[in-house]
Amino acid sequence: MNAQPGETHKDFSARLAGTVMLGDVTIHRMGFGTIRLPGPGSWGYPDDAEEMRRLLRQAVDREVNYLDTAAYYGPLVSDRLIVEALHPYPSGLIIGTKVGGWRGSDRRWTGESHPKQLKGAIEDNLRRLRLEQLHLVHFRYNDHSDAPFVDSLGAMGGLQQEGKIRHIGLSNVTLEQLAMAQKMVQVASVQNLYNLLDRRDEDIVDYCTQQGIPCMPYFPLAMGRLGDEVRPLVAIAQSHHATPAQVALAWLRARSPQMVLIPGTRSVADLEENIASANITLSQEEWKELAESPELSAIPSVRY
Repeated sequence: MNAQPGETHKDFSARLAGTVMLGDVTIHRMGFGTIRLPGPGSWGYPDDAEEMRRLLRQAVDREVNYLDTAAYYGPLVSDRLIVEALHPYPSGLIIGTKVGGWRGSDRRWTGESHPKQLKGAIEDNLRRLRLEQLHLVHFRYNDHSDAPFVDSLGAMGGLQQEGKIRHIGLSNVTLEQLAMAQKMVQVASVQNLYNLLDRRDEDIVDYCTQQGIPCMPYFPLAMGRLGDEVRPLVAIAQSHHATPAQVALAWLRARSPQMVLIPGTRSVADLEENIASANITLSQEEWKELAESPELSAIPSVRY
């Protein structure tokens, strides 16, 4: 990469990150996560909604063909902005959403994984996103879930058979739950937390790689902390004329051929910087140096 950090390339696009099969469709391995489109803390409406709509259009212009959203972003804000900015949707654009949880007026998480709740959530998503069929739905399972995992997943499978869901993904699951789910449905993708600072789900990444399942880790930049001046990211970034965030994304992309990056931002400049990370190829020595860095492993991780 020959540009200075943050410099925009006229000839780059998300397709440079490569592709992966999501069930029967092809997506670029550089997507866009919409969790930051609402106000701070993914809560409320943004101060400049038109800028967020411009950001979405710019992502698609840069050949991002996978958008990741959820009704609880805002709540309901990211979905609304997607529709306002992009509907009717460009051919080939895949929108993935999540069900299984909600944030109440006090901003706390509650579980909504009962089969009846899941059916209502799917119907709501279809109407709100103006789709006849949801492209991809991640079932997010967590400690707040109020129904057995198999019952909830069974309901998702039924909704897929009804034609309301094209592909079923999983989020926040263990390896045991993933293996169990594969006996019930075809798991199209997995979305767990994974980044250079938090690799507790190494077994999930390895399993997805072996099984050919796209892995879409949320918080790929550790909520922005990997964009800070963190050693040894800085030294490697300088050698590639890149930014620490770009190197962190390049490291993650190199971790597995099934890795799909979904970094989020409120800035067009940051969006283009993230996409430009596809120009970076780390050497095996650089990748290993970051993977084994005691300085990076000492930074605490944040989960939600």
